[in-house]
Amino acid sequence: MLYTIGEMAKKLEVAPSTLRYYEKEGLLPFVERSNGGIRMFGDRGYELMSLIGCLKESGMSIKDIKIFIKWMEEGDSTIDQRLALFERQRQATLKQMEQLQETLDTLNYKCWYYETAKKAGTCAVHENMTSDDIPENVRTAYERMKGHL
Repeated sequence: MLYTIGEMAKKLEVAPSTLRYYEKEGLLPFVERSNGGIRMFGDRGYELMSLIGCLKESGMSIKDIKIFIKWMEEGDSTIDQRLALFERQRQATLKQMEQLQETLDTLNYKCWYYETAKKAGTCAVHENMTSDDIPENVRTAYERMKGHL
């Protein structure tokens, strides 16, 4: 099945300008054109554009995505390079997830902090608390913020 740029953009939940940009950058070598010059995308295009979206979400640069697509077009002789690229990106994504988890832990701690203060009517309620008084689910963030980790 073939899709216009508008249909494909809707299917991928991106702006048509994003797909035009990807094509301009050489990320969409498979784009076909109708007799009237309209960009047409097939199922292979959907699959690759979904992957490009995933790679962008993971923080991969357009430059590296372009290299990946070049390697893909070169065929099986580049399997090792593609695998190495994805392993590096997986590691980078895991690191981002760790950082985001620390951020979420801190936000959870601060929510607990202000919920407790609100119930007491003052932030002073925390002045005499020890680590043991802090709920376990937010204690790590508390200790990290206090420099105990």
